[in-house]
Amino acid sequence: MFEVIGFLIAFIGSFLAAAFDLKITPTEIPDEIPHAMIALALILAFFKCILDYSLSPLIESSLYGILLLAFGFLMYRFGQWGGGDAKVLAAIGFFSPFLSPLSKNLYFPFAFSYLVNVFIVGAAYMLFYAFALAILNRKIFSGFLKSVKSSSKIILVSSFALFSLFLAGNFYLLHVFGLPIDFYSIFSNSTLLLIFSLALFLLWIFVKTVEDVAFKKRIPVSKLRVGDVLLESKLWEGITEKELKKIKASKKKFVWIKEGVRFAPTFPLALIFTLFYGDIIFSLLWLFS
Repeated sequence: MFEVIGFLIAFIGSFLAAAFDLKITPTEIPDEIPHAMIALALILAFFKCILDYSLSPLIESSLYGILLLAFGFLMYRFGQWGGGDAKVLAAIGFFSPFLSPLSKNLYFPFAFSYLVNVFIVGAAYMLFYAFALAILNRKIFSGFLKSVKSSSKIILVSSFALFSLFLAGNFYLLHVFGLPIDFYSIFSNSTLLLIFSLALFLLWIFVKTVEDVAFKKRIPVSKLRVGDVLLESKLWEGITEKELKKIKASKKKFVWIKEGVRFAPTFPLALIFTLFYGDIIFSLLWLFS
C-alpha cells in the first residue's frame, strides 16, 4: 500500500513539474510541487516507521533525498540544470524506500539506479528534442550543413589520421595478445571505429548548431519577460520582476537570452523506466549478451 501511494505521488508530482516546464511561455517549475512531494514522502515514511516500529524508512528517505539534492545542487551550480530540476530529482530520492520494492532488475539502490537512468533517458530525450527543433526551424539544418562544409578539410584529415591510428591499434593489440593477423577484421574494425567517431563529431556539430541557432536569441528589451534567462547568467535562473525593471531602466535596446532543453519530462520517464527495467545499462548488456 505504501509503495503504490509513494509511486503515485512521485509520478504525478514529476509529471506536473514536466507539464509546467513544457509551457511555451518562459517559466520555472513552481517550488510548491517538489516541496509538496518531499513533505508527503516524509509523512509517508513517518507513518511507515510507526507501523514497522523502525526508523529505517525515515532514515532511508532522508538519506537518499539529501544525496540526490546535493547532486542536483551541483548541476545547478554548474549551470546545467534549473533549481526546479534539482528539487524534483531530490523529491524522487525521498520516495526511494517506497519505489525500490516495485522496481525490477535493480543491482544498486533505487536512488543510484534512477540517477543513472535519468542521464540515459535524458540523453535520448535531448536528441529527440534537438531533432524536433531542427524540423521546426530550417535554419538549424542549413547552419549544420554550413558548419560541416566549413569543417570538411578538418574532417578529411582527421578521418585519415584516426583510421591510421585505429589500424595501428588493432595490429598492436593482436600482437600483444598473440592472436593471428586477420586483415579483413582489422580493416572492418577500424572502419567501424572511424564511422562511430565521425558520427559523434557530426552529432556534436549538430548539437552546437541547435544551441547557437535555437537557444541563443538577441531580443529587444521591450520583449524581455520575467523568467527569461540572460546569456551571461552563470546559473540557470530566469530574471525576476525587479531585475527586469532594472534592465529596462538601464536604457539598453537589446539583450541576449538563452533557452535550453526543457529537461523536466525526463524525470517521470526515467521513473517509469527504472520501475520496469531497473538498471538500464545491465538490462542492455543482458539483452545483447
